[in-house]
Amino acid sequence: MNIRVPKGACDTHMHFYDKAVPGAPGTFLPGHFVVEDYRAVQKRLGLERVIVVQPNAYKDDNRVTVDSMKKLGKAAKGVAVVKPDAADAELERLTQAGICAVRIMTLHGGMLGFDVMDKVMARVHPFGWHANIQLDGRELPKHEAQIKRLPGKFVIDHTGKFLEPVAPDHEAFKSLLRLVDTGRCWIKLSAPYETSKSGAPKYEDVGKLAKILVKKAPERMLWASNWPHPSVPKDKCPKDEDLLDLLAEWAPDEKAQNKILADNPAELYGF
Repeated sequence: MNIRVPKGACDTHMHFYDKAVPGAPGTFLPGHFVVEDYRAVQKRLGLERVIVVQPNAYKDDNRVTVDSMKKLGKAAKGVAVVKPDAADAELERLTQAGICAVRIMTLHGGMLGFDVMDKVMARVHPFGWHANIQLDGRELPKHEAQIKRLPGKFVIDHTGKFLEPVAPDHEAFKSLLRLVDTGRCWIKLSAPYETSKSGAPKYEDVGKLAKILVKKAPERMLWASNWPHPSVPKDKCPKDEDLLDLLAEWAPDEKAQNKILADNPAELYGF
């Protein structure tokens, strides 16, 4: 790898799937991907910490996520899915287990969209949780005001996840930059293979946006593997090492790399 991975480096977005726990009806279960498999990835990449994100397949059944976090110990925190009517006792239990955010997934297969985001956040914010939002970035201008009204910090997934990559002067990317300007917005630089049209190995169309974001607010950028890459056919799966190496391209300054890999996630997730 071309990148020197600092102590305390954190993968801020990945998922676990256990074939012993069936997915919700009508959802896609990509296979059996458990703690032992992920530990091998951590070891290869030199990562110490992880944020486990509840996958769409399990809707608001957070068992696999929470059990996996427990196995990983203090170096793991999580992002859960809960309904607006979740009981205080359940939110307390999840918080004690290391959950610190709720997943607002507005794309196909997601359970919580913008229609319930405010209600859900009103429930979980008192427990110290933030919103973790995945959307088609081209929709940002439409939802910018609502996102800005969120209490506290919020995270936008996958470099904005513009399903058709946009140019830096596009109104939707300007909208993302305005969110970054609030000082409460964190961005995961991750999963370029999901949206890039220019493709591997450099994903230049997504990389162009990532570089601008790094320059603008290196102190609020995060890195993530998106392992086990559930949206990609097995034979087209990117190498995790290559995805980590991209950060050397997007953030050439070693100080910025250390922030993105270690300091920023430690601050946001409270390690």
